[in-house]
Amino acid sequence: MLTSLGRFAARQRWWVVVGALLLTLLGGVWGTGTFGTLTGGAGFDDPGSESVSADRTLAGPLGRDSADLVVLYASDRYTADQAAFARPVRAALRALPREGIEAVDSYWTGKAEPQRAERFLSRDRHSGYVAVRFAADDDQSQVKALERIEDRFRKPAGQAGISVRFGGTAAMTEQVNEHTGSDIARAELLSLPVLLLLLLVVFGSVTAAALPLAVGTLVALGSLAVLRTLAAVTELSSSVINVITILGLGLAIDYALFMVGRFREELAAGAGVEDAVARTTATAGRTVAFSGLAVAISFAGLALFPSRFLSSMGYAAVSVVGFAVLGSLTLLPALLRFAGRRIDAGRLPFGRRSGAAPERGRWYRTVQRVMRRPALHTVVLTAVLLGLAAPAAGVNWARPADWVLPATSDARQVGTALQDDFRTDPTRTVTAVVELPGPAGTGHARSRTAAYADRLAQVKGVEHAAVTATHGDLARLTLGYAPDPMSREAATMVEDLRAVSPPEGAETRFTGMPVSRVDIVGMIGGRAPWMGLFVAAVCALVLFLAFRSLALSLVTVALGALSLLAAFGVITLIFQYGWGAGLLGFDPVGAVDVNFPVLIVAIAFGLAMDYQVFLLSRVREQWQATGDAPGAVATAVQRTARTITGAGLLLALVVGGFAASSVTFLKMIGIGLVLAVALDVLLVRALLLPAVLGLLGERAWWPGRRSGRWSGRRSAGAGRPSTAPPAPPATSAPAVGSLRTASLGTEPRQ
Repeated sequence: MLTSLGRFAARQRWWVVVGALLLTLLGGVWGTGTFGTLTGGAGFDDPGSESVSADRTLAGPLGRDSADLVVLYASDRYTADQAAFARPVRAALRALPREGIEAVDSYWTGKAEPQRAERFLSRDRHSGYVAVRFAADDDQSQVKALERIEDRFRKPAGQAGISVRFGGTAAMTEQVNEHTGSDIARAELLSLPVLLLLLLVVFGSVTAAALPLAVGTLVALGSLAVLRTLAAVTELSSSVINVITILGLGLAIDYALFMVGRFREELAAGAGVEDAVARTTATAGRTVAFSGLAVAISFAGLALFPSRFLSSMGYAAVSVVGFAVLGSLTLLPALLRFAGRRIDAGRLPFGRRSGAAPERGRWYRTVQRVMRRPALHTVVLTAVLLGLAAPAAGVNWARPADWVLPATSDARQVGTALQDDFRTDPTRTVTAVVELPGPAGTGHARSRTAAYADRLAQVKGVEHAAVTATHGDLARLTLGYAPDPMSREAATMVEDLRAVSPPEGAETRFTGMPVSRVDIVGMIGGRAPWMGLFVAAVCALVLFLAFRSLALSLVTVALGALSLLAAFGVITLIFQYGWGAGLLGFDPVGAVDVNFPVLIVAIAFGLAMDYQVFLLSRVREQWQATGDAPGAVATAVQRTARTITGAGLLLALVVGGFAASSVTFLKMIGIGLVLAVALDVLLVRALLLPAVLGLLGERAWWPGRRSGRWSGRRSAGAGRPSTAPPAPPATSAPAVGSLRTASLGTEPRQ
């Protein structure tokens, strides 16, 4: 089928290219409107959690009692009660529009009792804050409300020489949006020229290097069109665009490397251009199809998570993978037919060249040494990876909050000032929604609820607790707390609060940042093993269908999981314990974003399967042609080394720009993916996998080629049984013509 598809794309190349252009234009016109339709916010919360349920109740008549925005005014010269300070602040507050604002509270507002008013001032009285609660309770609506009034707060104070900073969840969200947008733009601006140069070096010519860019454009814009269509029927996280950028270009480059390399190999073997396209699609295209299926399965596992952030990432990524495979199997063969023997046009003197490289180079010799003592190398390399993974056992999971911003950001500085200089921090509140068996406003019910508040106030970490509102059978309790909301102490405090018995017959639901953090960590922790099991099982099945080897599929999945665990351990050392934090430009907060491992599993595990299918298809090809298992592994690693290393380097460059981001969770994703890819490409793929294959010998291919059931036409890469004779022990490779029928499809010879 793939042979026919490749031949069709070659013969109907004009129609294929025109169709791809129309789809790209549609994506450009329709898809770019996606940016205005992603109204779902970040979507980190679990919609079925206790905290979200409490938030829904508070959005009703009971109302919320929390500060969405904290505006901090400060002056080195004046105190907050002096006219030079107070006058411009009062003018700013009077100018605020009331639309979209539910409450404004401060030292300068109304006639608050003196004792209460003092809590809005710092201990030295040179700064004070304004607490604002918006009518909307979702983050993106609050950001829009903040943008409408931001200048009203800033202008009068600025004219008087008073500094103004914005904190709280609304300001944090706005600042994360701003930093994320500017960081991505800067990363792309810095990495694009280097990426283009590296593409020229890896692909070896201007013509070949242009092909992944063409496919990548189709992938990105086509996926945006799909996302806009999805956004019309469901809310998507505003963060999904990042996946389009990272994954689309990365997969387009990977798949183009596979296809262009095989096309060059077929031409070098003397095939005609159209035959070379057809054979490339049948061999390398099959690798692309199986690899794409494995990557899509990895991202499909995100559908197991109810949070909008993770499920949206899954939708975005599956659409990207689909377009990457579609573009590689249709547009790319058509472009290869157009390029023909001019595929090396514009060849660089230092770039890669067509034709075979030495069969027994450095990688060949390295693998041979590894396979002479496979047990020793398997034990040592596994121990190294497990040692790197060990720090992950003590990880403290957190959810995104103001800690993801740089220390110089307004939200971080306001948070620090509220903790260090003020008596109370309005952002550190937990709200309890108590549903009583009868009216909450009666005397008996109020006394029972007040007694419950007193018991909650005794929990370690809680500074005060009081009944602040009642409506019908509902009562609202507001609790102030001291611990950092991402600390283990805060998580323990939430557990202790939930352990306090409510009034008889009543039910309590808590909400607030530390509660939301506990709920998110619990949701992801409870579902992550199921996602891992799903991804591992289905990927193992895909690999079994690809290679007809149960042992090989299980080994490949296990090694991919091992490299991911090692990457998690290193990330924990960096971001939780601060190893290299100064060099990387961030302040560690003693925690790791809980969304991180799920994303890394989805992206990195899929890419690891991509590289392993690529390598093992060549191993199987060589083994079927020669019957020499150790030689097949060494030759396969030698031939794939430059291609896989180049693919990993290009992907690392695409995502590595995020490592320079000022937003910690983007930095975490960038560094995590670079580490995962580096460990898989340089350690697992090049050393540990050969050692394990050497240890297993022919058992790695069990049920084995002696079983007629698994050989011949039913082999994943075979169009018909291989008739290649055993290769002589010389440096020349088996004939390309004999290999192309027995391969899942791979790269150019190295």
